[in-house]
Amino acid sequence: MKTFQLRDGLVLPQVGFGTYRLNGAIGVNTIVSALNTGYRLLDTAFNYENEGAVGEAVRRSGIPRSEILISSKLPGRHHHYQEALNTIQESLYRAGLDYYDLYLIHWPNPQEDHYVEAWRALIAAQKFGLIRSIGVSNFLPEHLQRLAAETGIWPVVNQIELHAYFNQATQRKFDHEHHILDEAWSPLGRGNNEINEPIFQELASKYHKNAGQIILRWQTQLEVLPIPKSSHLTRQKANLDIFDFKLTDTEMAAINQLSKADGRLADQDPAIYQEF
Repeated sequence: MKTFQLRDGLVLPQVGFGTYRLNGAIGVNTIVSALNTGYRLLDTAFNYENEGAVGEAVRRSGIPRSEILISSKLPGRHHHYQEALNTIQESLYRAGLDYYDLYLIHWPNPQEDHYVEAWRALIAAQKFGLIRSIGVSNFLPEHLQRLAAETGIWPVVNQIELHAYFNQATQRKFDHEHHILDEAWSPLGRGNNEINEPIFQELASKYHKNAGQIILRWQTQLEVLPIPKSSHLTRQKANLDIFDFKLTDTEMAAINQLSKADGRLADQDPAIYQEF
């Protein structure tokens, strides 16, 4: 697996592991399995209520903390500066960690319009040594431009909804031009049946892979970092086994043709969506 080097120097693997709804002892065991399978980037969030499970899995894995990259996210209800700092500290206490490798603002929540204040808190937390790299999630170009205009600092990561029915071409172009790495949440579509599209079945047969592997390979060739989640060992392994083949330009274009203007899974438009 190759890596992505962020503008600030942090190096991330090409595929991470999502932990949404992996809670309690079952969640810990699943995350330990992922780490033992070879994942080295774990994605969680304050609102997932499983930062403790992630931290416990890291400890139980026996893998040195320095070899694992852990990312979490600030919830919308804590965007005020001091609340944001307190929440970042609480995130670390929950996980039993001294620092996060990456911390993101989960949603901009533009109706409240405190995301710049939250960004200033992440900048401060990075200076305090609580976070190595700072980024955002679900931010549109206008949100990113405002962060840079008012603080002088661009995020290094933007985690966005990105799958075959919503390939985010415009957002990806903007982020790439501003040296922001896109991470993909719900990279396999989370039950929207895109995995059953004929193109994926055809390519799976051609390359002796499954449809999910074709989708993840498409994303890495877009220079996007997907964060798939799976509780099953075989799928955990399969989601990493995507680097022994390469899709052609024609195949990439055919997959991109599946994208729809209204392809979001739950109509969560960051211009109006409000996260609690």
